[in-house]
Amino acid sequence: METAHDTPEFSTGCPECARLRKRIEELEALVRELLQRLNRNSSNSSIPPSANPLNAPKRPPRKPSGRKRGGQPGHRGHFRQQVPAERVDEVVEYVPETCSECRADLPRQASPEDPAPRRHQVAELPPLAAVVTEHQAHSRTCPCCGKVNRAEIPPGVLAHTIGPRLAATMSCFSGVYRLSRRSIEEILETVFGVPASLGSIMALEMQTSASLASHFESAEAEIRSAPVKNVDETGWRMGGVRRWLWTAANSTAAVFRISGSRGRAGLEALLGDRIEGVVVSDRWSAYSGVDLDRRQVCWAHLMRDFQKILERGGPGAAIGQSGLEVAECLFADWWEFRDGKIDRERLISRIDRIRDELESELKLGCRSPDKKAARFCRRLLKIYPALWRFSRVRGVEPTNNHGERILRHGVMWRKTSFGNQCQGGATFTERILTVVQTARLQGLSPLEIVCEAIVDYRAARFA
Repeated sequence: METAHDTPEFSTGCPECARLRKRIEELEALVRELLQRLNRNSSNSSIPPSANPLNAPKRPPRKPSGRKRGGQPGHRGHFRQQVPAERVDEVVEYVPETCSECRADLPRQASPEDPAPRRHQVAELPPLAAVVTEHQAHSRTCPCCGKVNRAEIPPGVLAHTIGPRLAATMSCFSGVYRLSRRSIEEILETVFGVPASLGSIMALEMQTSASLASHFESAEAEIRSAPVKNVDETGWRMGGVRRWLWTAANSTAAVFRISGSRGRAGLEALLGDRIEGVVVSDRWSAYSGVDLDRRQVCWAHLMRDFQKILERGGPGAAIGQSGLEVAECLFADWWEFRDGKIDRERLISRIDRIRDELESELKLGCRSPDKKAARFCRRLLKIYPALWRFSRVRGVEPTNNHGERILRHGVMWRKTSFGNQCQGGATFTERILTVVQTARLQGLSPLEIVCEAIVDYRAARFA
């Protein structure tokens, strides 16, 4: 007796049966597609972990190591560093007056035999108030002819109501700590005791933007000529219109560009018409114009794609499983190389072996009944050389994690600012993000760099 779960049998020569069989295959493919969309999460797509659905698989709990919490034997401790003596503003001395043993009086001054004093430093913040300097232009009446003579305040002084350090601090509140202009306005008044308007804050941003032009151009030139650069992009808005925030970075510099295009035009605005060096990125179509011998495709993105194919099931699941196994071997070899356990020659030998294995699997996958999996295999084979550049080129890594970490600061800013309203604001965003992330990569203070730039800009303008 046939049950509801039994697969119906069709006559091989019946046209109606053939039509029904084809329809069932289409419906099964549709069900797999809908289930795939329903089961999207951070492990098989670009969805961030914070946006995971409630039914997303939880990360497997870590196995207990059996060790106690805290620092382990051999761990080098980290302690709060005391500031040098020249940085200390006040010293309070505690000197023993009598001997605790014989009760004799002790000298006030230390002798050569006495040990150095124990030092304990307490940092405190004084009541904050900006130093306000008032410039007064006086008048004097001549006792001989009665003419009133009036002094003039220098134009360079009249041009500003906010000093360069406070102006740099306000820009860093926005570009480093991602505060809104209204929050900056409130901090200026409640913390520094300086009343300010939203218009004055915006005007200072435009001045900061102009002062950082040379820093931006310097970072842009370094990135464009860099032998290796990590590139990524994310959505942005300007005046309510869709834009894209692009970034490119190496180990010492980062540059940002806001473009109306997520395609080739946006990439060229960032890296120039003639792209030099190796570009590490995902597989977005904008990067397809870069020569394959100068590309490295991100394997973290590939792993999510293989995971998605595996979870979709059906005839293409084997492709996903094979891809994940290859990725696991690839990263194991890379970590050994990064930790100095194997040399470059050994890494190349291992990667070439798994490269041949995956190529065979992808060629078989091109003939898979799963059309999506087959299309994925064909597309991956077209850029296949770009999957393995990291094994041979120094400075190239198998993932684009560096570029995504650099871009993350811009992503967080977008979530609170919702983009820009005009081109001037977009230029400020490009330049302040470039300076801030470049300074962080170089271990420098963004505040000091912005302050010096504003001082030089004002001096050159009113020289």
